[in-house]
Amino acid sequence: MNDSETIRSLLHSTFGFSSFLPNQEAVCLAAIRGRDVLLVMPTGSGKSLCYQLPGIALGGTTLVISPLIALMDDQVAKLKELGVGTAAIHSGRDRNASRRACIDYLEGKLRFLFIAPERLRVAGFPEMLAKRRPSLIAIDEAHCISQWGHDFRPDYRMLGQHLPNLRPAPVIALTATATPIVQDDIRKQLGLVQPASFVHGFRRPNIAIEAVEVAPAHRLELARELLLVRERRPAIVYTPTRKQADSLAAELSGLFPSAAYHAGLDAEHRQRVQREFLAGKIEVITATIAFGMGIDKANVRTVIHTALPGSIEAYYQEIGRAGRDGGSSRAILMHSYADRHAHDFFFERDYPNVTVLDAMFARLGSEPQGKAELQEQLQIDPDLFDKVLEKLWVHGGAALDSGENIRRGAMQWRTSYIAQGEQRRTRIEQMLRYADSTQCRMRGVIRHFGDLADAQEPCGICDFCAPSSCLAQQFRAATRQERELLFDVIAKLRFNAAIATGRLHRELCPTGNMDRNAFEEVLGAMARAGLVTISDTVFEKDGKQIPYRKVSLTDIADTVDRSTPIEFTMKKAPPGSGKRVAHRKTVLVEKHKQADAAKMPTQLKPQARVTTHVGSGENSSAEARLRAWRLAEAQKRRMPAFRIFGDKTLRAIAVRRPKNSRDLLAISGVGARIVEQYGTHILNILHGSNEVTDS
Repeated sequence: MNDSETIRSLLHSTFGFSSFLPNQEAVCLAAIRGRDVLLVMPTGSGKSLCYQLPGIALGGTTLVISPLIALMDDQVAKLKELGVGTAAIHSGRDRNASRRACIDYLEGKLRFLFIAPERLRVAGFPEMLAKRRPSLIAIDEAHCISQWGHDFRPDYRMLGQHLPNLRPAPVIALTATATPIVQDDIRKQLGLVQPASFVHGFRRPNIAIEAVEVAPAHRLELARELLLVRERRPAIVYTPTRKQADSLAAELSGLFPSAAYHAGLDAEHRQRVQREFLAGKIEVITATIAFGMGIDKANVRTVIHTALPGSIEAYYQEIGRAGRDGGSSRAILMHSYADRHAHDFFFERDYPNVTVLDAMFARLGSEPQGKAELQEQLQIDPDLFDKVLEKLWVHGGAALDSGENIRRGAMQWRTSYIAQGEQRRTRIEQMLRYADSTQCRMRGVIRHFGDLADAQEPCGICDFCAPSSCLAQQFRAATRQERELLFDVIAKLRFNAAIATGRLHRELCPTGNMDRNAFEEVLGAMARAGLVTISDTVFEKDGKQIPYRKVSLTDIADTVDRSTPIEFTMKKAPPGSGKRVAHRKTVLVEKHKQADAAKMPTQLKPQARVTTHVGSGENSSAEARLRAWRLAEAQKRRMPAFRIFGDKTLRAIAVRRPKNSRDLLAISGVGARIVEQYGTHILNILHGSNEVTDS
């Protein structure tokens, strides 16, 4: 049999499918022919088969690297059901199970071995893998390797250095969310050799996207109203905080079965909620946008965002959980200018002013010094100190051993850090502009991911293409002044191919009879009516790209005069939305750039001394035991101790002495990842195995 016949036969005999989903066959053929592959396809489009089928066809063992333990275990279970020898090694497996998996791998008993990326930091583990090289290497969630991506993880950065020892196996990098710049970085960081690249499938023809401007205080009420209609459930509602997820779930539960699902809940609770949602016992889940849900429910009818996500990539991934059964579904995005302030706050928290990093870097030398000594010299807030140290380490400006002894790293860290901050800002700006755009929503998403061939056709069902079918966004008749302006715009554009919207406003409203925001609303209404096209573009100033919008007439407008009847409606502002701030000049990172070196940034001013003593002898003993365990774990994983958790979190654990995973999750700085990876160890250190409970 030729290659095509071989994989088609395996598709039926092993997986029970009669045909491939779109684009799967070409990807599988490239992999079994030994080519490196970059695959960018959305969740639910069948990416897993694209490494599982070639892995079986090639024989030997396929090594799968994935950061998501829940999804990893799900894949392992499904492959075992098919009778395929499979094992996983991650922090959720006990030592004996991991040892057994290593032995089976070396003896050739496994077709698939799934590992978490941090396993490659464990002493001797990469060498063990190299003793019996895999036949195929699959790297899932590959966008995590790129500092330009929305979910960058430093543990992924080391993959490139280990892959040469596992070659000549072809590498297939898979992701659901990678823009063109991230795709290029994946190829570079993994050292992919002339890879076959596949970027397909981002169009979801059954999801109607709708963006509506709503003040934060009115969003939960609107979500409640939307979900009262039975046909709009099951649903997922994303909220910006755990507290809002809990309160909304409590409010909705009086109307229909609802529950919260976020990282502040223990694993058993989340699993119960997941089971009941999948079984239909829970109709609505409320979740934080910061927590990735490992839920694959086919008949989700509505996805609601009550706050603006930090990137289009994250947004697309979240709305992709709707309508996987092919049925009509809707994604509703609530937003306002207040979301900008929230993202600014988190940006400033996560990306300290570069002068603060400069100050720490200046204190470092070629000889290692202790973390406590450095913190004493700088006299800055402990939380800020940990964040700055982490950023310096990630960007190569500081080198740390597992005991957190610190020495100076590479001089060029600054360029990388500033560029990453700019890219983070750019993603936020892109999301803001997307929410405020006047174009087909689905086309905007498809274009963002670089699938230009499929970005030409409008979806026909979003709030731009089909405003009359909107659920949340309401419309009103245009005023006489707005209709008069419509004809003025057409007359002006008949003698100009395209004009920037700002210039058009100045020329048509010189007396200030209509402000810029109201003017932009008229242009948006004209775009929905098919009279104009509004496109995003950029110009360069002082080496920076400044985005703006320009408007041009369509062919339809050429036949329009003042006697022509036109369906022309304006967006009606929902309650509490206030005055729209639709088109603000984009400022990337200017105010976050380096300050005047002669001026001391606020973040560097001396802070009140924060004591490092926890008080009682019992607490001091608990802190010492936790520090010793954290150091040993860091040494085993070849990583700085603060990457497990920081000093502030460690001291809080010692003081509060949680007795179960729920108590542990309630501590600031502790999330689901820490509980899943280290929770049992922490609780045993504090209490001994006899006192530990699971709930």
